[in-house]
Amino acid sequence: MAAAVPAAAAASSEAPVASATAEPGAGDEDSREVRVLQSLRGKICEAKNLLPYLGPNKMRDCFCTINLDQEEVYRTQVVEKSLSPFFSEEFYFEIPRTFQYLSFYVYDKNVLQRDLRIGKVAIKKEDLCNHSGKETWFSLQPVDSNSEVQGKVHLELKLNELITENGTVCQQLVVHIMACHGLPLINGQSCDPYATVSLVGPSRNDQKKTKVKKKTSNPQFNEIFYFEVTRSSSYTRKSQFQVEEEDIEKLEIRIDLWNNGNLVQDIFLGEIKVPVNVLRNDSFHQAWYLLQPRDNGNKSSKTDDLGSLRLNICYTEDYVLPSEYYGPLKTLLLKSPDVQPISASAAYILGEICRDKNDAVLPLVRLLLHHDKLVPFATAVAELDLKDTQDANTIFRGNSLATRCLDEMMKIVGGHYLKVTLKPILDEICESSKSCEIDPIKLKEGDNVENNKENLRYYVDKLFSTIVKSSMSCPTVMCDTFYSLRQMATQRFPNDPHVQYSAVSSFVFLRFFAVAVVSPHTFHLRPHHPDPQTIRTLTLISKTIQTLGSWGSLSKSKSSFKETFMCEFFKMFQEEGYIIAVKKFLDEISSTETKESSGTSEPVHLKEGEMYKRAQGRTRIGKKNFKKRWFCLTSRELTYHKQPGSKDAIYTIPVKNILAVEKLEESSFNKKNMFQVIHMEKPLYVQANNCVEANEWIDVLCRVSRCNQNRLSFYHPSAYLNGNWLCCLETSENALGCKPCTAGVPADIQIDIDEDRETERMYSLFTLSLLKLQKMEEACGTIAVYQGPQKEPDDYSNFVIEDSVTTFKTIQQIKSIIEKLDEPHEKYRKKRSSSAKYGSKENPIVGKTS
Repeated sequence: MAAAVPAAAAASSEAPVASATAEPGAGDEDSREVRVLQSLRGKICEAKNLLPYLGPNKMRDCFCTINLDQEEVYRTQVVEKSLSPFFSEEFYFEIPRTFQYLSFYVYDKNVLQRDLRIGKVAIKKEDLCNHSGKETWFSLQPVDSNSEVQGKVHLELKLNELITENGTVCQQLVVHIMACHGLPLINGQSCDPYATVSLVGPSRNDQKKTKVKKKTSNPQFNEIFYFEVTRSSSYTRKSQFQVEEEDIEKLEIRIDLWNNGNLVQDIFLGEIKVPVNVLRNDSFHQAWYLLQPRDNGNKSSKTDDLGSLRLNICYTEDYVLPSEYYGPLKTLLLKSPDVQPISASAAYILGEICRDKNDAVLPLVRLLLHHDKLVPFATAVAELDLKDTQDANTIFRGNSLATRCLDEMMKIVGGHYLKVTLKPILDEICESSKSCEIDPIKLKEGDNVENNKENLRYYVDKLFSTIVKSSMSCPTVMCDTFYSLRQMATQRFPNDPHVQYSAVSSFVFLRFFAVAVVSPHTFHLRPHHPDPQTIRTLTLISKTIQTLGSWGSLSKSKSSFKETFMCEFFKMFQEEGYIIAVKKFLDEISSTETKESSGTSEPVHLKEGEMYKRAQGRTRIGKKNFKKRWFCLTSRELTYHKQPGSKDAIYTIPVKNILAVEKLEESSFNKKNMFQVIHMEKPLYVQANNCVEANEWIDVLCRVSRCNQNRLSFYHPSAYLNGNWLCCLETSENALGCKPCTAGVPADIQIDIDEDRETERMYSLFTLSLLKLQKMEEACGTIAVYQGPQKEPDDYSNFVIEDSVTTFKTIQQIKSIIEKLDEPHEKYRKKRSSSAKYGSKENPIVGKTS
C-alpha cells in the first residue's frame, strides 16, 4: 500500500483536523491481535468458444463454480444449449481461511452422470491483485485429477551415519512425515488419506507407506521411515559427517498423498519432492511444504481449444488494527450527513475518488447504518441526484452513489422482509412443475399457451397481493428513506402527481422485489439456483411485478414491454384495483402517518370490534378468566370497554408502548385464534372470533406500532402460567423470549457490524486513491483562484465540487488521518514479513515440481 501524500503546505490554518485518539505507546500494537480479513467480490460474466460436443448436437448446458483450492464456495445457474453461455452473476463473500489458488471451473451439466469439467481458470492468491477491479478474458486450462491439489505437508529429514556389522560405514536417511493440513474434501466429505514415501535416484526407487487416517483433512501421521544410502569404498571417516557432492545431487525424497478408495481407485491428492542436498550443510531439516500437482503429459494440450471465461475479480485483504486507531477516521465519516454541502463530506469524497463506487458503498453503508446515519446521508446525496434530473420519468434510474447506497441498504436490512414476504410463494413456484411459458417461440411440444397464461397469472396475482399487503414488515430504515425520497421528488416536480410514487417504486419494486424474485438464491431465499424452466417462470413474474409496481406505467394504462406476448398478457392487470393497491402500499411504506401523532391532530380511528381478553390479574385476588370486551384501536392507543360506545375505557395501552404483536400457541389456554399484545406491563392475551379477524387485528396492530423504537426481537409464543413459560420452561417472568418476532425484527433490525473492519476498508480505499484525492485537492485550489472550472478539460472536471473551500478542508482532514494510520500499518507489515519464516506453516515452501 502506498504511503500517504504529505499534507499540502497551503493548508488553511483554519481547517479543523479531526482530533485523534491518543495513540497507544510504541510497541503496544505488537502485543495486540491484528486481524487479517479477506473478502472476494466480483462477477462471472460469460464464457465463449467452449469445446462443442462431437456429433449433431454440439451445444452444452453450462454452469460455473468458484473454488478456494478444491472447495466449491459458489455456483451459478445453468445456461442451457450454448457454447458461449452468458452468466452475468455477481458474488460477494468473506474468505474464512488461507488458500493457494482461486479457481473458476466451467462445467457441462449432466443429469444422469457426473457433471463434466470443461476447463478452469486458476489464479494464485498473490496474483489476484493484478486483476483487481477490471474485466479480463482468461483462457480455460485443462482439468484432470492429477492437477487438482491443495494442502501442505510437515516433513523432517535427518542424516545419520551407521557402521555395519562388517565394519563398513553407511549413511541412513531418516524421513519423519509428521502431519498434513488442509487436504481437500472428497465428494463433500473429509478424505481417508495416506502417504507414500520414496527415495528416488537414477537406479533406485525405494517406497514405503503410512497408515490410512480416517475421515480427516488434517491427518497426524507422525511416522518415521529409514532409507539406507551406501557410501563409496573411498570414503574415509571424518569428524564432521558430510555427504559427497556426486551422491547428494542424484537423490530426492518424494511424498505422494492419496485418498484411500477402499473398493474403488485411490485418488491422488498431491506430491512434494525434496532433494536430499538440502542436508549438504546440515544434517537436519524440518519444514512445511505445499503439495504440488503431478505432471501427466497434459502440457502439450492446446488450451486455446477449450474456450475462455470473462471475469471481474476484486480480492481484498485487510489488516484490522485495535479499535483505538480508527476513532478519528470513523468520526470524520460519521459527520458526513451533517456537512453542507454533502459533496464536501468525507463519505461523498470517498465515492468520488474510488475507481469503482461499489468498493466504497458496502463499508460506508454498513458503518452509517450501524450509527443511524444512513437515512440523512442517503437523503442528501439523493437530493444532489434530483438536481440533475430533468425528466420525472427517469427519476432514480441511474447508478449514482445515492442509488447504490440505497440498493445496498435494502439488501442488508431487507433480508428478513423478503423472507416473510416472498419465500413461501417462491418455494411454491420452485417446487411445482407448472409451465408458465407464454412466448409462442419458446413453447414446448404439447404446451397449452392458455393454461400457461393462467398459471402465470395465478403466481403474479398471489405474489402481487402478498407484496401490497406487506407494509407492516417493511423495515423502518427503508420506510424513513422512502418518505424522504417522496417528499424531495414532489418538491422537485410539483406539477407531476405521480412522481411521489415513482420515486419510491423505482426502488422497492424495480431494485428490490423484482430483483429478488428473479434471483432468489442471491438473496438467500432458496438454497440453490432454480432449474432453467423455473428461472424462466421467475423472469416472467419479475417483469410483470416490476411493471405493476411502476406507478407511471399504471397511471397511463400501458406497459413498457417490448415483447408482444408480454403486452398481451399485461392487459389482464390493467384494472383500477391494481393501481389502487399499489398506491395504498406505496403510501404505507413512505409516510409517517402510522407513527405517533404530534398531539395537536386528532387520533385516527383504525379498527374496533368485540373479542375476548384474559384478565390481567393486576390484584392478588383477581381472577384470570376470559371476558368479552369491546376493543378500539386508534393511531394513539388501544383500549377495551365493557360495551360498544362506552367512553370510559377499562384499560388503555398507548401505541408507543407496544413492543410486539404475535400469535399465541393454542396449547396455552386450549383456545384457537389467540394473539398477544406485548407492552410495557404484562402481555395482553386476546381471543378473536375467527382466524380472519385475528389476522386483521394482528396486521393492523403491527402496522401502527411498526416504528416503535423499542420493539422486541424475541418473544414467548406460549403463556406464562403456574410460575414458568410453557414454551421454554423459564421460571422468570422477565426472561428473554425464546423465538424471533415475525414483525418485530424488520421494524428495527439490529445489524451486526464490525466497525473496525469497515473503517479499515475505507482507509485502504483512501490510500489506494491518494492520487485522485490529490487531484481533487488541486481542483479545489484552481476553482478558488479562478472562480470556477477552466473551459479546457481537466482531471477535476469529473469531480463534483460545489464548495471548494469546505471540500478542501475535508480533504486536509482525510490526508492527516490517513498519514497517522499509515504508521501502525507499516510497522505491522514489517513485523509480519520478518516473522513468517519460509518453511513455516504460515509460509510453506513451494516444493520442486515435475
